[in-house]
Amino acid sequence: MDKSKKITVIGAGFSGLSAANFFARDGYDVTLVEKNEMPGGRARKFSTNGFSFDMGPSWYWLPDVFESFFANFGTKVSDYYDLVRLDPSYRVFFGEHDYLDVPAKLEDFYQMCDSLETGSGERLQGFIDEAKYKYKVAVEDLVYKPGVSFLELMDWKFVEGYFKVDLFMPIRKHIKKFIKNKRLQTILEFPVLFLGATPQNTPALYSFMNYADIALGTWYPMGGMNEIAKGMAELAKSQGVKFMYNTNVTAFHKTDGKITAVITNQGMIQTDLVIASADYNHCDKELLEESDSNYSKQYWDNRTMSPSGLIFYLGINKKINNILHHNLFFDESFDKHAEEIYTNPRWPSKPLFYVSATSKTDPGVAPEGMENIFILVPVATGLEDSDETREAYFNDIMDRLEKHTGENIRDHIIYKRSYAHKDFKQDYNAFKGNAYGLANTLLQTHMLKP
Repeated sequence: MDKSKKITVIGAGFSGLSAANFFARDGYDVTLVEKNEMPGGRARKFSTNGFSFDMGPSWYWLPDVFESFFANFGTKVSDYYDLVRLDPSYRVFFGEHDYLDVPAKLEDFYQMCDSLETGSGERLQGFIDEAKYKYKVAVEDLVYKPGVSFLELMDWKFVEGYFKVDLFMPIRKHIKKFIKNKRLQTILEFPVLFLGATPQNTPALYSFMNYADIALGTWYPMGGMNEIAKGMAELAKSQGVKFMYNTNVTAFHKTDGKITAVITNQGMIQTDLVIASADYNHCDKELLEESDSNYSKQYWDNRTMSPSGLIFYLGINKKINNILHHNLFFDESFDKHAEEIYTNPRWPSKPLFYVSATSKTDPGVAPEGMENIFILVPVATGLEDSDETREAYFNDIMDRLEKHTGENIRDHIIYKRSYAHKDFKQDYNAFKGNAYGLANTLLQTHMLKP
C-alpha cells in the first residue's frame, strides 16, 4: 500500500491505539477518531471529589503481552507507567468472615491448597505445568497469528498441541481431575465467568488463564488502568498520530463505490482506508450502508456475547477493613449465576459480585483516609435496565458486603454512581449492552469470529 495514503482509525480503545501505532510506525498518515473525551475505550476513567475511578477493566494480567507491544517500538512499559505486583493477588469470600487470600508466590499457593486438600498442591503443580503449555500455544503462538486462514492451525506444533490442550474437554471436568475441594475448584473456575459460557461448556484450553493468574501474577499500574491507554496514546503522538476526541462517526462518504471520507459530528475526514475498532455490530449495521453490510441482523442476534455488567462507583469517607485491592464474593451459587447469564438470560436471583479498592494500593486515587470502591455484578446482555433494578441490586449487595466484612459502609458513602446496559450502549454503542464484546467460545475463535 502507498504509504502516503491517509488512514482513519475509529475507536481509541487498546486495539485502536495498537493499530494506530503500528501504521504510524510504518510511515502512514494516521488520524485516530474517538467518540469519548479520552483514550482507553472501556478503560476510561473519571475523577470527582478527589476520587479517581477506573470505569471498566481492573485486572492486569498477561504482563508479557504489554511488554511485547511496547517492545515493537523500542520502548518498554516502565517508560509510561509504574507497575506493581499485588500480594496477595486477591481475596475470595465464601461467607461471613470466611475467605481465602490467593498468594502471589507459586509455592505459597501450593501450600494453601495442601492446607485445604492433602496432596492437592503437588497435583496442582501438574495442572499449572499443563496450563503453562496451553499458554504458550494459545497466547505466545496462536494469538500472534493473523487469524485469516485455518491453514495457520495446520502447523505441526499446533496439531501436536491439540492433543495436549484438552480442546474438547470442559474446563470443569479438567479441573476435577486434579482437585476435589469445592473452594479450590471455584478459584480455578472463576476466570472463565467472563468468557461467554459456563465452566461446563468452556474448553479446558482456557486453563491457560489459570497460569496467567497464579504463575504470572496480578498487577496494577499506579494511577489506574487508564495509564496503559495514556501510554499507548503518548507513544502514538510521538509517531505523528493525530487524535480527535469527542468525535462521533455517523457514516461513511463513498465515491465510485469506495469509501473516501469518514463523516463525523465534527465534519468530514478525507481518508483512503478505515480501520474500524469500534463495536463491530454498530459499524456493520449502523455506519455501513445496507448493501455494504457483511452480516444480517439474524446473524448478529445469533452471536454469543460476553456478559454485560452492573457497576457501582463509590467514594467512602473512611478506610474499610477486611478487604484487599481485589475481592471476589462467591457466597452464592456459581452455577446458578452462570446459568442466569448464559443459559437462561435474566437478572440474577442471587448474584456473585466483585469489589475493587484500588486505594488499598494507590493512595493517589482517593482523598487521605478514604476509599474508592468499584463493585461489578456480571449480568446477561439484552436485559431491561432501569434505575429501580439497579437500586434493588445495590441494596442487596451492600447488605452482603457489610455482613461479610463486618463494616458499616452505607453510612459513609459520599459519592455514588451506577453504570449498566444503557450506559454501555450510550458510551460505546455496545451491542445488547455488552461489557466485553463477543464471547470467547470455541465457535467464535480465530477464523470463526465475524
